[in-house]
Amino acid sequence: MQKAAKVLVFIACLAPLVWLAVRTLTGRLGINPVEDLELTTGIWALRFLVITLSVTPARRITGWNRVIQYRRMFGLFTFFYVCLHFAIYIGLDQFFALGAIVKDVAKRPFITMGFTAFVLMIPLALTSTKGWIRRLGRRWHVLHRLIYICGVCAAIHYLWKVKVMIGSPVYYAIVIGLLLSFRIFWLLRSAKLLKTQRVTA
Repeated sequence: MQKAAKVLVFIACLAPLVWLAVRTLTGRLGINPVEDLELTTGIWALRFLVITLSVTPARRITGWNRVIQYRRMFGLFTFFYVCLHFAIYIGLDQFFALGAIVKDVAKRPFITMGFTAFVLMIPLALTSTKGWIRRLGRRWHVLHRLIYICGVCAAIHYLWKVKVMIGSPVYYAIVIGLLLSFRIFWLLRSAKLLKTQRVTA
Protein backbone atom coordinates (compact mmCIF):
# COMPACT_ATOMS: atom_id res chain seq x y z
CA MET A 1 0.00 0.00 0.00
CA GLN A 2 2.79 2.39 0.96
CA LYS A 3 4.77 1.62 -2.20
CA ALA A 4 1.64 2.07 -4.33
CA ALA A 5 1.04 5.47 -2.72
CA LYS A 6 4.60 6.55 -3.48
CA VAL A 7 4.21 5.46 -7.10
CA LEU A 8 1.00 7.48 -7.40
CA VAL A 9 2.65 10.55 -5.87
CA PHE A 10 5.61 10.13 -8.24
CA ILE A 11 3.28 9.97 -11.25
CA ALA A 12 1.39 13.01 -10.00
CA CYS A 13 4.66 14.93 -9.71
CA LEU A 14 5.47 14.08 -13.34
CA ALA A 15 2.03 15.11 -14.60
CA PRO A 16 2.93 18.82 -15.09
CA LEU A 17 5.87 17.82 -17.29
CA VAL A 18 3.71 15.46 -19.35
CA TRP A 19 1.07 18.15 -19.86
CA LEU A 20 3.75 20.68 -20.82
CA ALA A 21 5.17 18.20 -23.34
CA VAL A 22 1.70 17.65 -24.82
CA ARG A 23 1.17 21.41 -25.13
CA THR A 24 4.56 21.78 -26.78
CA LEU A 25 4.07 18.95 -29.28
CA THR A 26 0.56 20.07 -30.21
CA GLY A 27 1.50 23.73 -30.63
CA ARG A 28 -0.58 24.95 -27.70
CA LEU A 29 2.04 27.16 -26.07
CA GLY A 30 1.62 30.93 -25.87
CA ILE A 31 2.62 33.59 -28.37
CA ASN A 32 6.16 33.36 -27.02
CA PRO A 33 6.75 29.59 -26.60
CA VAL A 34 10.13 29.93 -24.88
CA GLU A 35 8.76 32.37 -22.31
CA ASP A 36 5.78 30.08 -21.76
CA LEU A 37 8.10 27.12 -21.13
CA GLU A 38 10.26 29.17 -18.77
CA LEU A 39 7.30 30.51 -16.84
CA THR A 40 5.51 27.16 -16.56
CA THR A 41 8.56 25.22 -15.35
CA GLY A 42 9.45 28.06 -12.98
CA ILE A 43 5.97 28.15 -11.45
CA TRP A 44 5.93 24.38 -10.98
CA ALA A 45 9.36 24.53 -9.36
CA LEU A 46 7.99 27.14 -6.96
CA ARG A 47 4.88 25.05 -6.27
CA PHE A 48 6.93 21.98 -5.43
CA LEU A 49 9.17 24.12 -3.24
CA VAL A 50 6.11 25.31 -1.30
CA ILE A 51 4.86 21.72 -1.01
CA THR A 52 8.26 20.61 0.28
CA LEU A 53 8.35 23.39 2.86
CA SER A 54 4.80 22.52 3.92
CA VAL A 55 5.55 18.89 4.81
CA THR A 56 7.11 19.50 8.25
CA PRO A 57 4.47 22.03 9.41
CA ALA A 58 1.73 19.67 8.21
CA ARG A 59 3.26 16.79 10.15
CA ARG A 60 3.65 18.83 13.33
CA ILE A 61 0.19 20.37 13.19
CA THR A 62 -1.77 17.26 12.19
CA GLY A 63 0.41 14.57 13.75
CA TRP A 64 0.37 12.66 10.44
CA ASN A 65 3.96 11.46 10.50
CA ARG A 66 3.73 9.41 7.29
CA VAL A 67 3.74 12.58 5.20
CA ILE A 68 7.45 12.98 5.99
CA GLN A 69 8.28 10.06 3.69
CA TYR A 70 7.31 12.18 0.68
CA ARG A 71 9.43 15.21 1.57
CA ARG A 72 12.56 14.00 -0.20
CA MET A 73 10.58 13.18 -3.34
CA PHE A 74 8.99 16.62 -3.36
CA GLY A 75 12.37 18.23 -2.78
CA LEU A 76 13.98 16.35 -5.65
CA PHE A 77 11.10 17.21 -7.96
CA THR A 78 11.56 20.84 -6.96
CA PHE A 79 15.18 20.60 -8.08
CA PHE A 80 14.13 18.72 -11.23
CA TYR A 81 11.76 21.49 -12.33
CA VAL A 82 14.32 24.14 -11.39
CA CYS A 83 16.86 22.37 -13.62
CA LEU A 84 14.32 22.29 -16.47
CA HIS A 85 13.63 26.00 -15.92
CA PHE A 86 17.34 26.80 -15.97
CA ALA A 87 18.04 24.53 -18.96
CA ILE A 88 15.33 26.26 -21.01
CA TYR A 89 16.81 29.62 -20.06
CA ILE A 90 20.40 28.77 -21.06
CA GLY A 91 19.46 26.65 -24.09
CA LEU A 92 16.37 28.13 -25.71
CA ASP A 93 16.53 31.69 -24.37
CA GLN A 94 20.27 32.40 -24.37
CA PHE A 95 21.40 29.71 -26.88
CA PHE A 96 24.26 28.67 -24.57
CA ALA A 97 25.94 32.09 -24.88
CA LEU A 98 28.00 31.89 -21.69
CA GLY A 99 29.08 35.52 -21.79
CA ALA A 100 25.52 36.77 -22.16
CA ILE A 101 24.36 34.47 -19.36
CA VAL A 102 27.03 35.74 -16.96
CA LYS A 103 26.11 39.36 -17.79
CA ASP A 104 22.44 38.55 -17.32
CA VAL A 105 23.04 37.03 -13.89
CA ALA A 106 25.19 39.99 -12.83
CA LYS A 107 23.04 42.82 -14.19
CA ARG A 108 19.43 41.67 -13.84
CA PRO A 109 18.42 41.32 -10.17
CA PHE A 110 15.61 38.82 -10.76
CA ILE A 111 18.00 36.56 -12.68
CA THR A 112 20.52 36.91 -9.84
CA MET A 113 17.92 35.79 -7.32
CA GLY A 114 16.83 32.84 -9.44
CA PHE A 115 20.41 31.74 -10.04
CA THR A 116 21.16 32.02 -6.31
CA ALA A 117 18.22 29.76 -5.50
CA PHE A 118 19.40 27.25 -8.11
CA VAL A 119 22.98 27.16 -6.79
CA LEU A 120 21.82 26.73 -3.20
CA MET A 121 19.63 23.81 -4.19
CA ILE A 122 22.53 21.84 -5.68
CA PRO A 123 24.08 20.72 -2.36
CA LEU A 124 20.60 19.95 -1.03
CA ALA A 125 19.88 17.63 -3.96
CA LEU A 126 23.31 15.99 -3.77
CA THR A 127 22.99 15.26 -0.05
CA SER A 128 19.41 13.99 -0.14
CA THR A 129 20.39 10.31 0.01
CA LYS A 130 20.33 8.19 3.16
CA GLY A 131 24.10 7.76 2.90
CA TRP A 132 24.70 11.51 3.08
CA ILE A 133 22.23 11.84 5.94
CA ARG A 134 24.28 9.30 7.91
CA ARG A 135 27.60 10.94 7.01
CA LEU A 136 26.56 14.46 7.90
CA GLY A 137 24.55 13.58 11.00
CA ARG A 138 23.19 16.69 12.71
CA ARG A 139 24.97 18.89 10.16
CA TRP A 140 22.57 17.56 7.53
CA HIS A 141 19.66 19.33 9.21
CA VAL A 142 21.66 22.57 9.40
CA LEU A 143 22.61 22.33 5.73
CA HIS A 144 19.06 21.64 4.61
CA ARG A 145 17.77 24.77 6.28
CA LEU A 146 19.11 26.43 3.14
CA ILE A 147 15.79 25.42 1.59
CA TYR A 148 14.20 28.40 3.34
CA ILE A 149 16.74 30.78 1.79
CA CYS A 150 16.00 29.13 -1.55
CA GLY A 151 12.32 29.80 -0.96
CA VAL A 152 12.90 33.49 -0.24
CA CYS A 153 15.14 33.86 -3.30
CA ALA A 154 12.61 32.05 -5.51
CA ALA A 155 9.73 34.22 -4.29
CA ILE A 156 11.73 37.41 -4.94
CA HIS A 157 12.79 36.05 -8.34
CA TYR A 158 9.14 35.60 -9.33
CA LEU A 159 8.05 38.98 -7.96
CA TRP A 160 10.85 40.86 -9.72
CA LYS A 161 10.31 38.89 -12.94
CA VAL A 162 6.66 39.84 -13.38
CA LYS A 163 7.10 43.33 -11.83
CA VAL A 164 3.53 43.19 -10.55
CA MET A 165 2.90 43.23 -6.82
CA ILE A 166 -0.50 41.56 -7.10
CA GLY A 167 -1.80 38.11 -7.86
CA SER A 168 0.03 34.79 -7.67
CA PRO A 169 3.59 36.16 -7.14
CA VAL A 170 2.40 37.87 -3.96
CA TYR A 171 0.46 34.80 -2.83
CA TYR A 172 3.52 32.58 -3.17
CA ALA A 173 5.65 35.12 -1.30
CA ILE A 174 3.10 35.27 1.53
CA VAL A 175 2.89 31.48 1.81
CA ILE A 176 6.68 31.10 1.87
CA GLY A 177 6.87 33.89 4.45
CA LEU A 178 4.32 32.08 6.64
CA LEU A 179 6.18 28.78 6.33
CA LEU A 180 9.45 30.46 7.25
CA SER A 181 7.75 32.16 10.21
CA PHE A 182 6.41 28.79 11.37
CA ARG A 183 9.92 27.35 11.20
CA ILE A 184 11.36 30.22 13.24
CA PHE A 185 8.52 29.96 15.77
CA TRP A 186 9.08 26.22 16.14
CA LEU A 187 12.84 26.64 16.64
CA LEU A 188 12.28 29.29 19.30
CA ARG A 189 9.63 27.15 20.96
CA SER A 190 11.93 24.11 20.99
CA ALA A 191 14.79 26.18 22.42
CA LYS A 192 12.51 27.55 25.15
CA LEU A 193 11.27 24.06 26.06
CA LEU A 194 14.84 22.74 26.17
CA LYS A 195 15.87 25.63 28.44
CA THR A 196 12.90 24.97 30.74
CA GLN A 197 13.76 21.28 30.94
CA ARG A 198 17.37 22.07 31.89
CA VAL A 199 16.24 24.46 34.63
CA THR A 200 13.76 21.98 36.11
CA ALA A 201 16.14 19.00 35.82
